[in-house]
Amino acid sequence: MRQKTSFSTYASIGIMLFGLFFGAGNLIFPIQLGQLAGTSFWPALIGFLVTAVGLPFMGILAIGLSGSQGLHDLASRVHPLFGIIFSLILYLTIGPFFAIPRTATVPFVVGFEPFIQPEQSSLWLALFSFLFFTIVYYLSLNSAKVMDVVGKYLTPSFLLFLSILIITAIVKPMGSFGEPTGDYGTLPFMTGFKEGYNTMDALGALAFGIVVIHAIKKMGITDTKAIAKTTWKSGLFAMGLMMLIYGLITYMGASSVSSVGTLENGGLIFAAVSQNYFGVFGSILLAIIIVLACLKTSIGLIIACSEFFHTIYPKISYKTFVLILSLMSFMVANFGLTNIILYAVPVLMFLYPLAIVLILLGLSSSLFKHKRSVYAGAMILTFFVSIIDGYNALVRTIPNAAVSLIEAVSNFYYSYLPLYDIGLGWILPSLIGAVIGYLWKDGNKTESPVLHRNAENLSH
Repeated sequence: MRQKTSFSTYASIGIMLFGLFFGAGNLIFPIQLGQLAGTSFWPALIGFLVTAVGLPFMGILAIGLSGSQGLHDLASRVHPLFGIIFSLILYLTIGPFFAIPRTATVPFVVGFEPFIQPEQSSLWLALFSFLFFTIVYYLSLNSAKVMDVVGKYLTPSFLLFLSILIITAIVKPMGSFGEPTGDYGTLPFMTGFKEGYNTMDALGALAFGIVVIHAIKKMGITDTKAIAKTTWKSGLFAMGLMMLIYGLITYMGASSVSSVGTLENGGLIFAAVSQNYFGVFGSILLAIIIVLACLKTSIGLIIACSEFFHTIYPKISYKTFVLILSLMSFMVANFGLTNIILYAVPVLMFLYPLAIVLILLGLSSSLFKHKRSVYAGAMILTFFVSIIDGYNALVRTIPNAAVSLIEAVSNFYYSYLPLYDIGLGWILPSLIGAVIGYLWKDGNKTESPVLHRNAENLSH
């Protein structure tokens, strides 16, 4: 019997999904993009939305519609060893190395640091992050209950209070747009496109996709086609909401320069804008909202990462992984927001092309009959480009890390690889790898047992 799904169901799951995604980076990066882009607002924003909204939506669909049981299963279509290594790197990136620590540093920088003497900042960051991750640890122990809290309470409250600041900024603009800064003056679309990587949401989508599937099944939707339909409609609702708020926050940043000046990171910009409108009360209010926003995202990431690591290492309990990841995130958070952002960029530049290609392969998998050699060919050639992308970003962060041989490879790419100079050099190699993989004849079936089982389930 065909199951009917109401709009309220799509909205409920969509709000939960929005709550999981919209945390630290989703607040600080678009407002800084607005400041830097200035009159190049529209092309920069559109580029940002492609990677910060479009790719996460495709990532959700890749998990929900491809028949995979999660990121590990999808990545294992390339090769079982690749599935383990890529999943580990990705979960560590969106987990204790970068994304989770950022959920503690952003509310501290935005809501508390403006009231603290600079020489005492490190001490108060340690105290705040310890309290923050103690709460995250406690609330992450029961994953099923927390998902309801995120969707029904934390996210609506966050949206309500954030809208006060956004509406005020629209009704009472701080000033006109300034001149674009740096690459936003010459390549606003591609600069915004790459800035969207920093939200880490396309990577998060690969982790959260299975959470959405579980939430849908929990609501009594079990038919395969109904799950697929609910997945993309709920995802569309969440991404539409994200797109609207991104645009408004970017506008707030673009109009703020004449009033608050250009600041070091988006967290400081948000704090300055809030104080500009509401004074001390605005800073306190914003601190509460951003703590809630980052708390729900941190909980979602801790849960997703703990479930993954428990699956890989079942001898260690889920609750033990919650504790380990909370402690690791606490330690990394104390390096500070600016350092976390700085050192995350090389990793993201390496991971994102691989993640994008994997998402596209997952969405189109039925077209080439889930052939493993297509996955492998596309990912191998993409890797040879993405590793250089990551290296180039690392050298910009740590100039002493330059290696002459790798520099020669990078220069070769710049000279001969189409689109490499704008950060899209991986496109042609991935297509060539996919074509080679499609034409490759290995004489045996390429589907893994798990993939074969999933395909059978989808056919019933």
